[in-house]
Amino acid sequence: MLIVAAYDIAITSEGGTRRLNRVAKTCLRYGQRVQNSVFECLIDDLTFAKMRQELTALIDPELDSLRFYNLGTRYENKVIHIGVKEVQDLAGPLIL
Repeated sequence: MLIVAAYDIAITSEGGTRRLNRVAKTCLRYGQRVQNSVFECLIDDLTFAKMRQELTALIDPELDSLRFYNLGTRYENKVIHIGVKEVQDLAGPLIL
Protein backbone atom coordinates (compact mmCIF):
# COMPACT_ATOMS: atom_id res chain seq x y z
CA MET A 1 0.00 0.00 0.00
CA LEU A 2 1.08 3.57 -0.53
CA ILE A 3 1.30 5.71 2.60
CA VAL A 4 1.90 9.44 2.38
CA ALA A 5 3.55 10.68 5.57
CA ALA A 6 3.78 14.38 6.40
CA TYR A 7 5.10 16.14 9.45
CA ASP A 8 5.40 19.58 11.00
CA ILE A 9 8.08 19.94 13.66
CA ALA A 10 8.40 23.07 15.83
CA ILE A 11 12.09 23.76 15.21
CA THR A 12 12.05 26.96 17.28
CA SER A 13 11.33 24.92 20.41
CA GLU A 14 14.02 23.29 22.52
CA GLY A 15 15.22 20.15 20.74
CA GLY A 16 13.14 20.96 17.66
CA THR A 17 15.95 20.74 15.14
CA ARG A 18 17.07 17.42 16.60
CA ARG A 19 13.50 16.04 16.41
CA LEU A 20 13.21 17.27 12.82
CA ASN A 21 16.41 15.49 11.78
CA ARG A 22 15.40 12.26 13.50
CA VAL A 23 11.92 12.27 11.98
CA ALA A 24 13.33 12.93 8.49
CA LYS A 25 15.91 10.13 8.81
CA THR A 26 13.26 7.72 10.02
CA CYS A 27 10.94 8.58 7.13
CA LEU A 28 13.80 8.04 4.66
CA ARG A 29 14.16 4.46 5.93
CA TYR A 30 10.59 3.74 4.86
CA GLY A 31 10.14 5.72 1.65
CA GLN A 32 11.25 8.59 -0.53
CA ARG A 33 11.02 12.31 0.05
CA VAL A 34 8.65 14.04 -2.40
CA GLN A 35 8.47 17.43 -0.65
CA ASN A 36 10.45 18.90 2.25
CA SER A 37 8.30 17.26 4.93
CA VAL A 38 6.35 14.75 2.81
CA PHE A 39 7.29 11.15 2.06
CA GLU A 40 5.74 8.42 -0.09
CA CYS A 41 6.18 4.96 1.41
CA LEU A 42 5.28 1.71 -0.35
CA ILE A 43 4.94 -0.55 2.70
CA ASP A 44 2.73 -3.26 4.19
CA ASP A 45 0.46 -2.99 7.25
CA LEU A 46 3.02 -4.34 9.71
CA THR A 47 5.74 -1.98 8.47
CA PHE A 48 3.30 0.93 8.60
CA ALA A 49 2.48 0.15 12.23
CA LYS A 50 6.21 0.05 13.05
CA MET A 51 6.82 3.34 11.22
CA ARG A 52 3.95 5.07 13.06
CA GLN A 53 5.23 3.81 16.39
CA GLU A 54 8.80 4.99 15.73
CA LEU A 55 7.72 8.43 14.52
CA THR A 56 5.25 8.93 17.35
CA ALA A 57 8.05 8.27 19.85
CA LEU A 58 10.23 10.94 18.21
CA ILE A 59 7.85 13.90 18.23
CA ASP A 60 6.56 16.17 20.97
CA PRO A 61 2.76 15.87 20.56
CA GLU A 62 2.28 19.21 22.32
CA LEU A 63 4.31 21.00 19.62
CA ASP A 64 4.66 18.76 16.54
CA SER A 65 2.30 16.87 14.27
CA LEU A 66 2.29 13.82 12.01
CA ARG A 67 -0.22 13.02 9.27
CA PHE A 68 -0.58 9.74 7.37
CA TYR A 69 -2.67 9.18 4.25
CA ASN A 70 -3.33 5.58 3.24
CA LEU A 71 -3.82 5.48 -0.54
CA GLY A 72 -4.09 1.68 -0.53
CA THR A 73 -2.74 -0.69 -3.16
CA ARG A 74 -4.51 0.93 -6.12
CA TYR A 75 -2.81 4.28 -5.81
CA GLU A 76 -1.49 4.72 -9.37
CA ASN A 77 -4.41 6.86 -10.57
CA LYS A 78 -4.75 8.73 -7.27
CA VAL A 79 -1.43 10.58 -7.48
CA ILE A 80 -1.09 13.59 -9.77
CA HIS A 81 2.31 15.25 -10.07
CA ILE A 82 2.79 18.70 -11.61
CA GLY A 83 6.11 20.49 -11.91
CA VAL A 84 9.73 19.67 -11.26
CA LYS A 85 11.25 16.96 -9.10
CA GLU A 86 9.56 13.95 -10.62
CA VAL A 87 9.96 11.02 -8.23
CA GLN A 88 10.87 7.42 -8.97
CA ASP A 89 8.25 4.72 -9.31
CA LEU A 90 8.44 2.90 -5.96
CA ALA A 91 7.08 -0.33 -7.45
CA GLY A 92 9.20 -0.17 -10.61
CA PRO A 93 12.58 -1.78 -11.25
CA LEU A 94 15.68 -0.27 -9.70
CA ILE A 95 18.61 0.07 -12.07
CA LEU A 96 22.00 0.77 -10.51
